[in-house]
Amino acid sequence: MMRTDSSRRAGESPNSASLWDTPMDIRQYLKEKKMLVDGWLSDCLPAPEQYSEKLFEAMRYSLLAGGKRLRPILMLATAELFSDGQDPLLKNFACAIECIHTYSLIHDDLPAMDDDDLRRGRPTCHIQFSEDIAILAGDALLTLAFELMSRPLSSERAPLQIRALNEIATRAGCLGMVGGQTADVISENGAGEEELVNFIHTRKTAALISAPIIAGAILAGATDRELRGMSEFGRRIGLAFQIIDDLLEIHSDAATLGKSVDSDLRNEKITYPGVFGEDKARSVAHKEVGEAFSYLGPYGDRASALAGIARFFLDRVN
Repeated sequence: MMRTDSSRRAGESPNSASLWDTPMDIRQYLKEKKMLVDGWLSDCLPAPEQYSEKLFEAMRYSLLAGGKRLRPILMLATAELFSDGQDPLLKNFACAIECIHTYSLIHDDLPAMDDDDLRRGRPTCHIQFSEDIAILAGDALLTLAFELMSRPLSSERAPLQIRALNEIATRAGCLGMVGGQTADVISENGAGEEELVNFIHTRKTAALISAPIIAGAILAGATDRELRGMSEFGRRIGLAFQIIDDLLEIHSDAATLGKSVDSDLRNEKITYPGVFGEDKARSVAHKEVGEAFSYLGPYGDRASALAGIARFFLDRVN
């Protein structure tokens, strides 16, 4: 996907312009971090218990089904920006954010929601198991996330741990992802408008992309001013991510995306391309990333990983 000069300039500070062209091999970085996170996720799942083995099987099926692990990687990249990235709390928080993301996908796919039968290239959880087990697997993963984040590891780190947990809880709940998903559901078959689509996108998707960024910055000791900047960075790249997702649903296919591509159209969802048209939607996605870079400018090359992930959001094909 080609960027335009105007998208490159939008919202940038002089120090952020070069972030479009950093030489970092972001795909290799993502690959290495994904392998790390995948190992953590496999270890974080509790051992199955007698009489409820099916629940644990469904949890493992969905959590370890693949995926790019972008949210935990964003957390790690942010922590590396403000520290050495070696805080032991990061492992539990990274696993927790992926558990929350996976639970949301399980529930989104249910017949009562998007009614999809394909996720990450294989049958959705409720198709593979059953609707009741899928609901319980989602519930269990969400609960496991908070168990992981609240595990006491260091009394000295507890205040930061609680603050990071609170940020994720807020952005995952009724004021964030769940609130956005609710607006998405009740606005189906309705007329779209800019205020509504922005409400849905910034909460349904951007909130859970900014959450690990903020949590990673908190655990790494970022200042309040730095946290405000990272929050805005996360919101903007999260909005761009969802806009590109909407465009991919129009132009891609199930084999490439690993999920159904007719869900938005079938459910008459409110999307950015639907409200503004494809060209405007693509332009807004580039503009949001360009403006997001202005919040990385003060960090220069140290922010290469985060900048690379933001660029990847624009260029991805699945």
